[in-house]
Formats: sequence, C-alpha cells, structure tokens
Amino acid sequence: MIDQSALFFRIDLGNIILRNRVVMAPLTRSRAGKHDVPGPLNAEYYAQRASAGLIISEATNITQQGKGYAFTPGIYTQAQVYGWHSVTQAVHAAGGRIFCQLWHVGRISHPTLQPDGGLPVAPSAVKPIGQAYTESGFAPLVTPRALETSEIPGLIADYVHAAESAKAAGFDGVEVHAANGYLLEQFMRRKTNLRTDNYGGSIENRARLTLEVTRAVAQVWGGDQVGIRLSPVSPANDMEGAADDAQALYEHVANGIDHLKLGYMHIIEGATQGPRDNIAFDYAALKAKFRGLYMANNGYDLQLAVTALASGRADLIAFGRAFITNPDLVERLRSGSPLAPSIDTSLWYGGGAHGYTDYPTTIATAA
Repeated sequence: MIDQSALFFRIDLGNIILRNRVVMAPLTRSRAGKHDVPGPLNAEYYAQRASAGLIISEATNITQQGKGYAFTPGIYTQAQVYGWHSVTQAVHAAGGRIFCQLWHVGRISHPTLQPDGGLPVAPSAVKPIGQAYTESGFAPLVTPRALETSEIPGLIADYVHAAESAKAAGFDGVEVHAANGYLLEQFMRRKTNLRTDNYGGSIENRARLTLEVTRAVAQVWGGDQVGIRLSPVSPANDMEGAADDAQALYEHVANGIDHLKLGYMHIIEGATQGPRDNIAFDYAALKAKFRGLYMANNGYDLQLAVTALASGRADLIAFGRAFITNPDLVERLRSGSPLAPSIDTSLWYGGGAHGYTDYPTTIATAA
C-alpha cells in the first residue's frame, strides 16, 4: 500500500492555509440561472466538495463578450456577484477555500451568445473547427473578428473589473484562465495569432497580453492570491499541439509570472482530457522558472499524485472529472475507498440537481 500522507499535508498559498494538496479543478457544468447568475443549487454543489484543499470555480465569464457556452456563470454584474457570494459563503461554512477562474473564450463562441448578436473576438480572424454550445443546442463555430489594438486596454479593464467583482463576492483569490485554446492562449499561439502589432509575431509579443492581464489582476488581489492556468501542448479547441516554440514560449510566460510573485501556476500536462504524453515537454524546466506553487493537472490518480508530490515535481494536484461523481473525493482518496466512475456524460452539462448534487458519499453508500 502506498504512503499517500503527503497528499493530505497542509500547505500555505500566500496568506491562506490549504488543509490538503487536493484541488478541485474548474469544471464547466452549465447550470447557472437566469442572466448567468449562480443560485442555491450551485452553492450546494460546491459546498459538497469543500473538503478539497482548494476549489477552483468553473470557468466564469468576465463579460458577455467572453461567453462561449450556454448557461455558464458570469462575474461582471451585481446580480452575479450576489449569486457567487452565496456560493462562497456555503464553501467557507463547510471549511473550504475557493478561487474564481476568470474566463474569456475568444473565438470559441457564437453570435447568439454575444452582445447584440455580434461576432466573437480573437487575436486574428482565424475560424476554429468545432461547435459552440448555445441555448438552442450545438452550432458551428464562426469566423471571429480580430480585436483592434485600441480595444486591448478595455479588455484588460474587463479582467480587472471581474477580479474586483470576485473579491466583492467573497472568493479567496482568482485564477487567470490562459489555457485550452481560449482568448489568452489564442494570443500566445502562432496558429491563432497572425497579428503584426505589439501583440503578435515574437514570443514576447504573443505572451504580452497574458502577462498584462495577469499583472493587472495581481494588482487587485496581490500576487499570492492569484494563479494562472496554462496548457503548453494541448490541442484543445483547435489549437496546434506541437508548436516548435512551445518550450520557449511557456518558459517565457513562467518567468514573467514569477516576477509577479503569483501564488501558483496550474499546468495541464499533455492533451486536455487526453494523453499526458501526447507531445514531449519539459515541465520540470517550466517549474524551475517559477518560485510559486506548481499545480499539476490531467489524468492524475492517487498513485501518480503521491509520486509527483514525493518527488517534488508538484506541490498541488488538481482532480477534475473525479469530483463530479465523488463529492467526497478527498475522503475516498484518504481511506482508499473506490471511486464512483464518471459514466453518464450526458449529465455533465446543463440540467438540474440530477447528475450534479445527487451523487452519494461513501458514508451514504455504506448506509
């Protein structure tokens, strides 16, 4: 039997204490209420999983322009702030900690989800392959419009407003979503960034917006209460997984956020929800560029998590889909109880309590 104790040691994340190294990864569930406001059902869902050392909220839209999936929550209106406040109160009452993941999807959207039916925005007008999840069902993605250079300051201001709103909602910190083929990663990758201004071309230019956004958010919260999510070789949302400059690009980003003294760097190792070894990448070199906590994600089970912690390769381990059907995942890992499988994927997105808050714990199962 493996010694899994390291997974349950407390750890300091800036000025807050995490009671274990298990992190609930952000999981889009598309169950926000009218006007993308979280409600009591969302509060119950997160409180059920508050035994995690840290919860990272589902990806949360910083503006309507940043929205790419139906029924996903926002953090830019007063009603949304009130809704999220009920969630953070419930998590804190259960002894948990929760960060808000700040999200702009960029080109992975559809006019029916955009203000006044406009085109989604992106660094360049490059059409993605795939479908958008709209309120009427799935629809083909469209060719986005390229952001004007003059729009960039307003975009950064949207992130600042969302960060301020997350603070008002009672979150313990925020995570900048710069992964999985969404807007900030679209700026970083050459496939989706064909710009010739200060935000395109060189690695320094393509990483500029991600670092500017993160710096602005850190000024709201303080760096140690901010994390960033990156996916260096993931092909998610029609990105190139095998970019020849990926190592240099992401080491540049890691070095840049290290200067901001961020609390953690959240890395999707390999292909999102896919193989961890799809493309060779030196994650240890990435970690060496950053003095904050390294959060590892993608396909981790108990054995892999314990090995990563024991070797010093990671400080925190993010578990995603396992938290859907195992609200008491921490206790199951601690006791060695079997995990309930995530078998009915039709319940992942949209709907109500069924497949969301009605999964039993080990105590309920035994009873």
